[in-house]
Amino acid sequence: MGLISDRLHRLAPSPTVAITDLALNMKAAGRTVIGLAAGEPDFDTPQHIKDAAIAAMQAGKTKYTQVDGIPKLKEAICRKFARENNIIASPDMVSVSTGGKQILFNALMASLNPNDEVIIPTPYWVSFAGIVEICEAKPVFLRGSGANPMKITAEDLEAAITPNSKWFILNSPSNPCGIGYDMDDLLSFAAVIRRHKQMHVICDDIYEHLTYGDFQFATMAGLAPDLQDRILTVNGVSKSYCMTGWRIGFGTGPVELIKAMSKVQSQSTSSPNSIAQYAAVAALDGPQDFIAENCKVFARRRRLVCEALNDIDGIDCPHPDGAFYVYPSIAKLIGKKRPDGAVIETDSDFVSYLLEAGEVAVVPGVAFGLSPYFRISYAASDEMLEDAMARITNVTAALS
Repeated sequence: MGLISDRLHRLAPSPTVAITDLALNMKAAGRTVIGLAAGEPDFDTPQHIKDAAIAAMQAGKTKYTQVDGIPKLKEAICRKFARENNIIASPDMVSVSTGGKQILFNALMASLNPNDEVIIPTPYWVSFAGIVEICEAKPVFLRGSGANPMKITAEDLEAAITPNSKWFILNSPSNPCGIGYDMDDLLSFAAVIRRHKQMHVICDDIYEHLTYGDFQFATMAGLAPDLQDRILTVNGVSKSYCMTGWRIGFGTGPVELIKAMSKVQSQSTSSPNSIAQYAAVAALDGPQDFIAENCKVFARRRRLVCEALNDIDGIDCPHPDGAFYVYPSIAKLIGKKRPDGAVIETDSDFVSYLLEAGEVAVVPGVAFGLSPYFRISYAASDEMLEDAMARITNVTAALS
């Protein structure tokens, strides 16, 4: 009998972490690697949020808290959901955890049984599938059937549902491709969910404030309040508030689920960081104007990256609706040869070539369930992005 569990052998390591670690090791060896693999804003946490954390420390707010969040933060979260999302929630319908990922983990661990199915549109954030597999349930990957393979329709969702289907995970705007689902899309999904009483929905809204152009963010629980007892709305302070390292995520859903999630959390991390919780109160209740200013910077970077990539022969880069990622297709590069004679057969081959020859770290599309693509995070300085685009242009031009 081996030491490591069978379930862990079925779990693939995070490719984004693997690429980031490789890039860091190359940097440590003296290589000038540009890392565009991690999804993290490059802006500092706003000062008023840091000040709230300092005040909490000075006031002695450094002890264990309630397992799933202090009342003050839960109340702030309820205000946020009412103010921004038209979701009416009470504190007992709110859970606070060590990042949004733990909210997802707790919910799926608390609700999934073997043979349960979780419908996940592709391309998908890698941890969706990984968490489902840890829970010994079955991820069901759903590709769009229309002209855009990165966006599903209500008809696609309907066709994927079986008697074993329990959850549908919807991330909008999406990591990795930035696709957004608007009000009409969400209402059509809600109509499908109503017809299947065993179905529940996780709406991962972590990028809600980072949207561009004409796209208008909406979330299902706000549009279909009759389904609120079957929806878990997940959010957090990491992306919009530049607080990735503070590790505070939150969600609202039916009381029965929230209580079960608290039970799971009580046997893992217990309470989130006390100081970060008080900082999160300041984030949610304090000034919000910096979010729009940051979004303008992201919009500029989005335009820079999309234009540069679309100027490269063999790369097609859609403009994302939100988040801070692009997900360009390299279908036209498959089959081309590197200068050393090796053939680019997959998006992993291209990403490896880009790292070796151009010293730019990105993530292959296979990691997100849709190939041949790759993901770039443009949460980096304009100068770094311009350098990276020049490197990608040069190494791609060297293919024959």
